[in-house]
Amino acid sequence: MATVSPLAKYKLVFLGDQSVGKTSIITRFMYDKFDTTYQATIGIDFLSKTMYLEDRTVRLQLWDTAGQERFRSLIPSYIRDSSVAVIAYDVANRQSFLNTSKWIEEVRTERGTDVIIVLVGNKTDLVDKRQVSIEEGDSKARELGVMFIETSAKAGFNIKPLFRKIAAALPGMGSLSSTKQDDMVDVNLKSSGNSYQNPDQQGGPGFLSWVNDKLDNFVRWMKGSKTCKQ
Repeated sequence: MATVSPLAKYKLVFLGDQSVGKTSIITRFMYDKFDTTYQATIGIDFLSKTMYLEDRTVRLQLWDTAGQERFRSLIPSYIRDSSVAVIAYDVANRQSFLNTSKWIEEVRTERGTDVIIVLVGNKTDLVDKRQVSIEEGDSKARELGVMFIETSAKAGFNIKPLFRKIAAALPGMGSLSSTKQDDMVDVNLKSSGNSYQNPDQQGGPGFLSWVNDKLDNFVRWMKGSKTCKQ
């Protein structure tokens, strides 16, 4: 039986003002659906998606943070060990765009340059209400030295390209041009819609680490089985 490489894990933290569509972007990526009923994220939510790429398998751990000010004290602890920070704003809300500078500054305070930062202008479907042009978004990203893309979680526009763009920028990753759309597996670790507000409570990082180890063993077993059958 061939040796199975360890599953590489990368933590993605989603940041931005309330109501910019962070949860909707994740939901569209995970399940290819859009929930028209708005429900603010309370604390922190966690989801995971395993991607089978050309030469290896990676797990993207998606941490969805609350945009409300009362939860800001929780954010730094989730930024510290992240590989990627996705900073989202609403193209129909100029203030949310202006506030991205503060979010990016907070990420760099915690992670320095050892993190990939992606500026995402969401809700491009609100054409008549747009307050921030794509040129402004691109210019700001260049000025701050971060990646940039516009999306619409509602329409499904540029959601998968966003995550492929992220995956291609991860350490040790080459071109993902041959990555197949179907080579992705959803893993939902969010229980009963509850959010994680305390890292020490059950369902926090310690519990998730245990679950991740179990998932790693399963993936290795599956890949090993496929190798034996070939």
